[in-house]
Amino acid sequence: MAFREVHVIEVKEVLRLWLSKRGIREIARVGPAERKTVRRYVCAASSLGLAPGQSPDVLTDEILGEILNAVRPRGPGVHGIAWRCCEVHREFLQSRVDEGLRLTKILKLLHRHTGADIPYRTLHRFASQELGFGGKRTTVLVADCAPGQELQVDFGRLGVVEWEGRRRVLQALIFTSVYSRHMYVWPTLHQTLEAVVEGFEAAWQYFGGVFPVVIPDNCAAMVAKADALNCRLTVDFLEYCQLRDFQADAARVRRPQDKPRVERTVPYVREDFFQGEDFLSLEHARREAERWCLVEAGMRTHGTTHKHPREVFEQEEKPLLKPMPAHR
Repeated sequence: MAFREVHVIEVKEVLRLWLSKRGIREIARVGPAERKTVRRYVCAASSLGLAPGQSPDVLTDEILGEILNAVRPRGPGVHGIAWRCCEVHREFLQSRVDEGLRLTKILKLLHRHTGADIPYRTLHRFASQELGFGGKRTTVLVADCAPGQELQVDFGRLGVVEWEGRRRVLQALIFTSVYSRHMYVWPTLHQTLEAVVEGFEAAWQYFGGVFPVVIPDNCAAMVAKADALNCRLTVDFLEYCQLRDFQADAARVRRPQDKPRVERTVPYVREDFFQGEDFLSLEHARREAERWCLVEAGMRTHGTTHKHPREVFEQEEKPLLKPMPAHR
């Protein structure tokens, strides 16, 4: 593989912009090097104790020499600074992998607790080769519906919390739009009809309208009789469907493929939102869940659509929803 030779003056300009608190994307846009190259030099500078906000005078010839020596191309089997940083924090990473956390969540926790900034691809290679992470799985792609048509709903167990001296199991009612993958998470301690209706009402406010078709799971508060061909809803939940003017078509019992979009988000919510966090109360968990849905889950690049779910929803789906209820 060929590498473009980067002049020392160009390296110094990249680091000068970084010290002036410019982001990596911005440096790549206005500077002399592409983003991956900029990140390599920034990581090398960070390992030497440099940090944004310092004077450019710290970029002496000796410091530049050490940085260039750290990022120069190496032969096969020789790893760079980011890999060595993973080695330093191996115990931390191994414990989080053993807990079953997603790598994106581990990256957040690592940066929060240690300040280390490791590229995702490096962490993925390190975790796969050194920590026993991952494995090949076979998946089948299911066709999506039209925009603004279907919302899949599922209860997911998040984990145990301790509030007011009591250990409680925190669950979540998870709503996922089939087309955009935009989601809403409503933490709750119960699966009663009151909790279900409260979650749905909060979801309509969050989405800004009502989806015409809802695919719920077989929660007893919504489904009176789970049947493969003739599923029967509870009278109370059916009345709520009529009140909000949407059709509920419950998934078959033990058939997760009937609602694959929301099924796939349940472990994502548990691992990226809940695990490793401390919530002070149910209200605090709900506020953080909505913020997480909007800022983190909603603005991530989805692995299948390669788009930001929140942007797709607001541009293509929200205008097609039924009007938002005037009263909760």
